[in-house]
Amino acid sequence: MDFNPTADQQMLADTLRRFATERYPLEARTKLAGTPPGYSLEAWKQYAELGALGALFDPEVGGYGGGPDDIATVFEALGSGAVVGPFLACLMSGTCLASAGGAVAETLLNAVIAGDAVVAYAHQEPASRYELSHVETAAVADAGGWRLSGAKAVVSHGDAADQILVSARTSGATGDALGISLFLVPAGSPGLSIRGYVGVDGARSAEVVLDQVVLGPEGLLGDAGGALELIESATGAGIIALCAEGLGALDVVKDMTAEYLRTRKQFGQPIGSFQALQHRMATVLIEIEQARSALTNAVAAFGGPRVPRERALSAAKYTVGRVAALVAEEAVQLHGGIGMTWELPLSHYVKRLVMLDHLLGDVDHHLERYIALGRAA
Repeated sequence: MDFNPTADQQMLADTLRRFATERYPLEARTKLAGTPPGYSLEAWKQYAELGALGALFDPEVGGYGGGPDDIATVFEALGSGAVVGPFLACLMSGTCLASAGGAVAETLLNAVIAGDAVVAYAHQEPASRYELSHVETAAVADAGGWRLSGAKAVVSHGDAADQILVSARTSGATGDALGISLFLVPAGSPGLSIRGYVGVDGARSAEVVLDQVVLGPEGLLGDAGGALELIESATGAGIIALCAEGLGALDVVKDMTAEYLRTRKQFGQPIGSFQALQHRMATVLIEIEQARSALTNAVAAFGGPRVPRERALSAAKYTVGRVAALVAEEAVQLHGGIGMTWELPLSHYVKRLVMLDHLLGDVDHHLERYIALGRAA
């Protein structure tokens, strides 16, 4: 199997990197981070026109990519530019929309791909601890429609969304695999409360509370009670995206640190000439390649049987998270006191790398999951 990007993928990656450098520099990202929506609406539309969103979805649903390698290509380029925006939210919600099908989902997904709509993905709950089947939010049938109540945590760009894709339990007990459904909740619905905030990495998230939110029958996405498979599929795509974004950021951090070691002088010579620091950089290089290999393995297993696929995804998320922590620490230490200053671009990448580990499961969660799946096999 050839793991190298195709000519089209390489062209898209180069285009996205060049656009981020020339039209959406880090200074612009920093300026936008503090206020909603936390990203440039103009740049978001331009990313859509460049094909960054279309590459995430199959041609059958209006995109022109949709494979795990396409997702990795886009997000690695976004990671190298430290780009903020609802890319992950639209990938995961769009994956559910594409799988569920139907006229409503098709129309909304086309709007997402065109950059005309943002759909947030609200599945994680305050007490779920990354477990996909842990859903306490309840949906009760009511007068031909539905009435939703519950809370969702760390909803990426939830305060900028036109609609929010919400998981809720229509039957069963908390933790049951069956009984979970997906609903489309328009922003501004009575009973819907959204509190946006900025994370340490400058990316916006939101806490979402639903208090007797009433939806019509069209609010249900797909079949009632059988959404866990869709959620697992969307989570897998999200893990591929986060690992690839992490690799893009890791490469930039590595290059920044190597350049600093070449130019910073101590005792009349570049500090990169000191053997102890060379050994530390060699470890950084080796660990980043380990992370790249883990992502490649996850991409290769993505279309295969469930258990090997999920183990490969957990292995990749664990490896990238572990390597990100190691490289971030080394980069800051090798830069000395300036390593975490807001004015230094390095600090923005380091903070993003730290936050990536806590999205869709941290290293502890995925190590435990990898072991548990191995026992189940």
